Amino acid sequence: MISQQIIEEVLQEARQKGATAADMVLIENELVTAQVRLRETDTLRSAKEVRLGLRLFFDKRSATSSTSDLSKESLARLIEDTVVLAKATAHDEHSGLPLAEECATNVPDLNLYDPDGEALTVKDQLDRAKAAEDAALSYDSRITNSEGAEFTSNLFRVIYGNSQGFLGQYRGSTFSLAVAPIASSENGMQRDHWYSRARHLGAMEQPEAIGKRAAERVLGRLGARKIKTQEVPVVFDSETAANLMRIVCGALCGPALYRGASFLVGKLDNPIAAETISLYDDGTLPGHLGSKPFDGEGLPTRRNTIVENGVLRSYLLDSYSARKLGMKSTGNASRGTGDSPTAWPTNFYLQAGPHNPTEIIRSVDAGLYVTELIGFGVNLVTGDYSQGAVGFWIEKGELTYPVHEITIAGNLKEMLLGIEMVGNDLSFHQSVVAPTLKINRMTVAGH
Repeated sequence: MISQQIIEEVLQEARQKGATAADMVLIENELVTAQVRLRETDTLRSAKEVRLGLRLFFDKRSATSSTSDLSKESLARLIEDTVVLAKATAHDEHSGLPLAEECATNVPDLNLYDPDGEALTVKDQLDRAKAAEDAALSYDSRITNSEGAEFTSNLFRVIYGNSQGFLGQYRGSTFSLAVAPIASSENGMQRDHWYSRARHLGAMEQPEAIGKRAAERVLGRLGARKIKTQEVPVVFDSETAANLMRIVCGALCGPALYRGASFLVGKLDNPIAAETISLYDDGTLPGHLGSKPFDGEGLPTRRNTIVENGVLRSYLLDSYSARKLGMKSTGNASRGTGDSPTAWPTNFYLQAGPHNPTEIIRSVDAGLYVTELIGFGVNLVTGDYSQGAVGFWIEKGELTYPVHEITIAGNLKEMLLGIEMVGNDLSFHQSVVAPTLKINRMTVAGH
């Protein structure tokens, strides 16, 4: 186990070298991946890693360096090198640590670590992966192949300290299991997948249920057709709606805003979405995948109301982007060991609505139900949106046949305002999530 003493000693030595401010993050993780394919072990990977990131300030000049060697000689060299780099960088008026009074005063236990993960053997992981894939392969004779199943576990610890007097740490764990079967018919082959991801082993879906869901999804895609280009209502299932929200997050984050590279610049306190839409970012939710007791700069995480009844109330900011924009950090600094902090969501979600997904589909006379998005064709400056899609054609409120080789297009500004129905199927199985959504009109391009 790493000692906080390393952090204290490095920060003290950095001050002795003349640094006016400094901070450090130290991440220790144990990552194990077990992959199977066609019921045979394919790949096993196990890695224990410790990395340390150091950021030094000389007034308004700064530099960040990292190392995985924690010997005294290596740390002394890291400090020397970072000092040289920091002194050579350009003056940046907005550079600096958050104020000492802004830093977290306590580190709450958010139930982010599952000690059962310590007893999880490689055999256990392989067994879970094999059970998921076997459930998919055994489900139907049309499932003839598989891209495999993968179980991943990550047990980690984060320690962060800065020269403002903050020093805190927390432990976390994540577990995931995914399987991707391939189905065949006279019309060709299709692939699909399903997965489960959680902080705690007990919160994951059973391997057999994951395999069955993946099998149902891939079978549903057999016989997919092309459709003619037209403008119709589009329903995003909860997975693809979450994908849409991740794009919106990019437009809400500080760097895109201060660079003028977001369609949401200058939109605070203006309507940007339908009145039924409320978006939140909450890093304090116990046991959730995006939760953490403090952010990448030692500020307490919190619940931020981003959009309230369609009106934009807040951006996602770290200290640097907040200063650039003349605002305050929202506790959304995210940081790896080799990079300076940047703004990113914690648990970002669209508040569930009143509608059952089946009810949403029934409301469409003719339109598209999207189950997968492909590629990234989004211009965050203008909001222009275009992505490849896979899903089902809706006719008179029913899913009638699968469709593929299509593109859906619109503009995010109009899409957010055009959300007509919000589902009640919100599930926190990722850090950015949303329920099923219906958008009143988009261009669906086929042939």
